[in-house]
Parts: sequence; C-alpha cells; structure tokens
Amino acid sequence: KQWYQRRVAITAGTHGFVASPEIATALALAGTLKFNPETDTLLDSEGNPFMLDTPYGDELPANGFDPGEDTYQAPPADVSSVSVEVDPSSNRLELLTPFSAWDGQDYHDLQLLVKVKGKCTTDHISAAGPWLKFRGHLNNISNNFLITATNSENGEMNSIKNVLTGEFGPVPGTAREYKASGIGWLAVGDENYGEGSSREHAALEPRHLGGKAIIVRSFARIHETNLKKQGMLPLTFADHADYDKVQPGDKVSILGLTSFAPGVPLTCKLTHPDGSTDEFSLNHTFNDNQIGWFKAGSALNAMAQ
Repeated sequence: KQWYQRRVAITAGTHGFVASPEIATALALAGTLKFNPETDTLLDSEGNPFMLDTPYGDELPANGFDPGEDTYQAPPADVSSVSVEVDPSSNRLELLTPFSAWDGQDYHDLQLLVKVKGKCTTDHISAAGPWLKFRGHLNNISNNFLITATNSENGEMNSIKNVLTGEFGPVPGTAREYKASGIGWLAVGDENYGEGSSREHAALEPRHLGGKAIIVRSFARIHETNLKKQGMLPLTFADHADYDKVQPGDKVSILGLTSFAPGVPLTCKLTHPDGSTDEFSLNHTFNDNQIGWFKAGSALNAMAQ
C-alpha cells in the first residue's frame, strides 16, 4: 500500500492510504484496516459468518455517458475591458504576477539554499494538510516550501543556514530573505526528486521565492516538466557522484545558457566558502519549445507572446 505522511494532518504519524473504491467499501463495512475481503468473514445480523462477493459490474456504461448540460461560456473576443477582482485582504486567493523573463546571461554565483538528503517527494516540497486552504494564494502556500525535507548539513527539517545572518532558520523564510536582497538561489536534491502527486505548487513555489534552478541526481518526470513550465532550470548531475561535491554555503554558477540547446550539457562551477572550486557537467532534457518557456520566464509567458 502507498501512504503519505501529513497528507491531511500536520502530525507525522497520520498516514493517508491509496485504495480502490471496492477495498475502501470493504474496510468500511468491516470497521478495521486489518480486514482482508479475500480471506476474512463478516457477521450478519444473526451472528452468522459470511464473505463478501467479488465486486463485479460493467466497466463502462452500456448506453454511454450522459453528456450533461453544456455550461461553457466562451470568453469575449476583446478581453481588454475584462478584469478579475480579488479581495486584496484575502489570505486564500490572490492574482498571479507573471514571472520575469530570462535576462540572456549565464547564472553566476547563485546561492545554495539547501542540499536535500534522501527522499524528497512533492509532499516534502509542498506539504499538504493545513496548507491546502492556501492553494489559491501562492505567496501564503509558499511558506510550506521544503519544510519537511532533510537538510544534508545538519540532518534536520526546515533548518538551513542563512548566509546573510549566519543563523539557522526556516527554508521559506531564508529564501524570502535572499529574494528581497536580490540574491538568486538554487537547491540541490537526491534521487527521484519530486516523486508522488503532480502538484503544480511544488514547482510554482521555488520560482515565486526567487529560485533559479534545481540540480539533482534524478527527477520524477512530471515534476521535472512542471519546473520547466515555471521558468526554472531542472538539471541533473552528469556524474551522480558530483552531488557529494556540493558543500554548505557554496556559490553556484550555471554556464552555457547563452547557447542553451537540446542535448547539449551545461557546466556547473562551485565556489566553496574556502575559495576552492569544482567544475562538472549538468544534463537536461529541454527541447526547443521548453527552452522557449525558460527564455520567456514561464510557459504561460511564452503562450502570451
């Protein structure tokens, strides 16, 4: 069974299980998660044991699906006079502001925000539970960014060193300080980064907080594409062992963007706090269309051009 911590509650011990409607119904009838409908029995009103029949039914309706009522309203041909009004005091809804386009230059001296160790699903990147009420408010929901991921520097969650203050603090707050100070940043991850549900906020949040790139050993495919859509650079270590070269406090340059092309690796240059450097290759899976998203600042920006 697949389970998720903190999916519907903040407590780590609360797990959410994925089950079919048939299994969910059987467990509800039995009143226990230990019930196995293939081998276990229930008791009828007279105390006699019985087993549930194997579920059966039509896979698809014989007469097709009811098309329902067509409620689609086409947008007006001229949308220049159309405005969407959102209460500015709302903490659950806000209008999105387009992300800025790429400035045409390589990324130099990006600050390493955090080097994530081990498993990092979209739940770790954008926690669910009480945060779901902020799905319509990007700035507020961004306060859950990577708060349950493990920092390789200290083995703790939501505790990273702020290079501006020298103190340890929460991931979202530190990212906000860097953004306010005009410091671009990136994060580093491990294997299969972004696995799990394909929530867009896991890609929107780092972009909103000032992130430029995510470099990992490997990506979950959907999350990798979602990052591209938001104008982020999802990149992978050509040599997985290069993950170990990344140190706390590193400044990271991503070189080769001025000739960004499908199938052509980029170069990563690490400048460590002691002044020493490391340089290695980064792979990517961008095609020409997706490179257009990056240059425009996001897929939506590209569509609007």
